[in-house]
Amino acid sequence: MKSTKIFFFLRQSITHLLAILLGTILAVGVYQVLPSLAAPAPINTEPGTPTLTAQRQPAANPVTHSSFVTAAVNRVGPAVVQVDTERTVTRRVDPFFDDPFFRRFFGEGVSPQLPEERRLRGQGSGFIIDPSGIILTNAHVVDQADKVTVILKDGRTFEGKVQGADKVTDLAVVKIDGRDLPVAPLGDSEQVQVGDWAIAVGNPLGLDNTVTLGIISTLQRSSAQVGIPDKRLDFIQTDAAINPGNSGGPLLNEQGEVIGINTAIRADAMGIGFAIPVNKAKAISDQLVRGGKVAHPYIGIRMVTLTPELAQENNRDPNSPFLVPEVNGVLVVQVLTNTPAASAGIRRGDVVVEIDGQSIASTDQLQRIVENSGVNRVLKVKIQRGNRTNTLSVRTDELENAT
Repeated sequence: MKSTKIFFFLRQSITHLLAILLGTILAVGVYQVLPSLAAPAPINTEPGTPTLTAQRQPAANPVTHSSFVTAAVNRVGPAVVQVDTERTVTRRVDPFFDDPFFRRFFGEGVSPQLPEERRLRGQGSGFIIDPSGIILTNAHVVDQADKVTVILKDGRTFEGKVQGADKVTDLAVVKIDGRDLPVAPLGDSEQVQVGDWAIAVGNPLGLDNTVTLGIISTLQRSSAQVGIPDKRLDFIQTDAAINPGNSGGPLLNEQGEVIGINTAIRADAMGIGFAIPVNKAKAISDQLVRGGKVAHPYIGIRMVTLTPELAQENNRDPNSPFLVPEVNGVLVVQVLTNTPAASAGIRRGDVVVEIDGQSIASTDQLQRIVENSGVNRVLKVKIQRGNRTNTLSVRTDELENAT
């Protein structure tokens, strides 16, 4: 019995001793492992020795943050070009008496004048619409240019030739000798809506590859409203910055498609810009590429939009040259001589109220109908003259024939 108790006591003592020993071993292991998990790796700052850094594996596919503007510009940017022009201007100057001080005493023309030539340089933008080197730009960019130089985004330089230009729509085509050139995709300007994104690309103020962002402010802004009545255009208006040098560059939608051709036409247009709808360029670009002339019809009147309120104001004025019907329409203020309107019997003071059965309410509407009618087309023009209404047949002629 006594020996049994001694055996039991020894077994328990050995068991406790083994447990304490095992706990000590585990504690020492944890103590050695925990510092390596909690503390950063030491940094060796001695010169000539490698620096230890945290062992972090780089991401296999780093995330890139890109916007629709970046995507659009990347799509079109290589096709946007810089257009540099030079032209020679000759003027006659007096090498001595050209000074205003001497003119004051000796008067004009006291010495024979000698011709002097000056080289004027200009700059604009354009974009490639065919891989063979067909470039679309503004007519005023290349107007009267003796030399045209086209510079691509990648730095390549080409001599350009003006294939055709149309001042009425301010569009021109320039050809360079190229192959497999990048092309700007053309969109549909009829699908553009007010509030859509607008991205202007070009070389404003000589700063190449410049991008500005805005929205479409309004559509069908007539050239008369813009202040250039000699043009026949309905502009896209945008608040994307368009400055000199931007002229001829593309206006893009958010998909990177060309919806307009930028044109810097108003020096005082702060915060707004204008672009020619790309569909207009599509309609005449083939003619310009072939060097053909773009025919524009006209009837030969000067006109203003008339409303009953304006007519009443005119009729109440005792100094008014004539009374006008108090209706909505277009008032003829002048009939040009030797024109279709003169031949048809239209007179000053007539009010155009209808053309080919369509009611007329503004000069822009009348101009648009005439422009879209074509040359040598007979238009049925209903006019109100005083209390009488007449319908006259007016055959359109080509604007180039106007004297």
